[in-house]
Amino acid sequence: MWHGAIENISERASPCRYLTPAQWAVMRESALDFCTRFGAEAHSLGWTAPQLFGVHPEHGTLRVEYCGALMVAGKQATGVHPDRIAFERTAAYRDTPGKVWGLPIWEFKAKAG
Repeated sequence: MWHGAIENISERASPCRYLTPAQWAVMRESALDFCTRFGAEAHSLGWTAPQLFGVHPEHGTLRVEYCGALMVAGKQATGVHPDRIAFERTAAYRDTPGKVWGLPIWEFKAKAG
């Protein structure tokens, strides 16, 4: 489901006002790669769409404190773990105190029309 939802957002039309089409294309490709390589494992570990693909309900990727692990830098993931998504030089944790998860980016796009 995640793969299809991301794939349905054009690589040439950024869903967020402050995210350039070039930045979105890289982020989208990394998200699709994650779904292909780690999607089933992430799902079995309990990762949710907002934790992976969330963005702020009004400001999209501009408000990074609402963003899911794959909606921040557009880097390709190197692994999935119960508590974090690993990237080459960093990780995104799902149990960060005070973290608020946004809408999955495909819901944000649908809401924006």
